[in-house]
Amino acid sequence: MNNSNQTITVETTVKAPISKAWQGFTEPQHIMNWSFASEDWHTPEAENDLRVGGKFRTKMAAKDGSMAFDFEGEYTDVINLKKIEYVMGDGRRVSISFEDLGDGVKVSETFDPENTHPVEFQKAGWQAIMDNFKKYTETL
Repeated sequence: MNNSNQTITVETTVKAPISKAWQGFTEPQHIMNWSFASEDWHTPEAENDLRVGGKFRTKMAAKDGSMAFDFEGEYTDVINLKKIEYVMGDGRRVSISFEDLGDGVKVSETFDPENTHPVEFQKAGWQAIMDNFKKYTETL
């Protein structure tokens, strides 16, 4: 399966001030509360050096201990309250934009798919994480 010629975009609108949405998305103590695709997974560790050349690492793990992996990358562009771009360890690129709508924030994340899983599966997983981000951030 070769998904190299396309990108996938997921998005949500968070009913919160842009500063709160940015904090929720970028601060490790918040990331650990939403960065998982299903309720049987969690994020026990998160590190984030949010600057160009800075690195991040988020440990995603099954709650039953059967599986875990590190999601990590290096930032290539950071514009406070507007945009985050990074490259993952396998070379795939991700771009996240934050658009202040006045009564909320539209967060869009576009990424290069990997070649193991179908595009729809990847989109569903990343959208589930984005939905968790929205739910968590709106209760901050």
